[in-house]
Amino acid sequence: MIESSSLGAESVKSSVGAAPIVQEAYRLAAREHAGQNRKATPMPYLDHVLAVAELLSDSGFHDEVVAAALLHDAVEHTGLSTAEIASRFGERIADLVSAMTDREEIEDWEERKAEHRQRVRVSGRDAVAIYAADKLAGIREARVGYAEVDESVEGRLGRSLDLRLRVWDRDLEMVSSLEPALPLASELGEELDLLRQDRATSSSRT
Repeated sequence: MIESSSLGAESVKSSVGAAPIVQEAYRLAAREHAGQNRKATPMPYLDHVLAVAELLSDSGFHDEVVAAALLHDAVEHTGLSTAEIASRFGERIADLVSAMTDREEIEDWEERKAEHRQRVRVSGRDAVAIYAADKLAGIREARVGYAEVDESVEGRLGRSLDLRLRVWDRDLEMVSSLEPALPLASELGEELDLLRQDRATSSSRT
């Protein structure tokens, strides 16, 4: 098995499960995201999808949802197609990955995110859960990046933090309205509050 930069094979199994479909999704994600890094930290991209999958595994979601989480950015950021995912993993996982894929043809970033939320909204609880886990992991990464470079993290993210926070607030509103009992929703709100506290603390020092 291909290993991530920070987790060995056994650690991966213990964090996201040993089910064959999950392990196959991990191997494919490791291959497709090899050499890619995230923006905020920057950490290996594979670590991000593992974090998202682990959040869902810990929340008790089915193996198919965990596998979809491992592949949630594969269509958007690699050469994989939804059809290839459907062929290897079935239509259910392919549909969840499709729901998680941004429409790059929408040029305005904020409009693109609004369209994405709408697709997730109508795609069901599992898609909402993956979306929430993805945003939660992303905000945690942004906090790590903020601790490293302060407001200069905006340069890494490619968008202003004010804009990012506005969009994340809308993400939280959607998740909380659709799945208020989802633990990830409350964690998402807590991380947003902590990021704002980080900024306030930094501002008070200058």
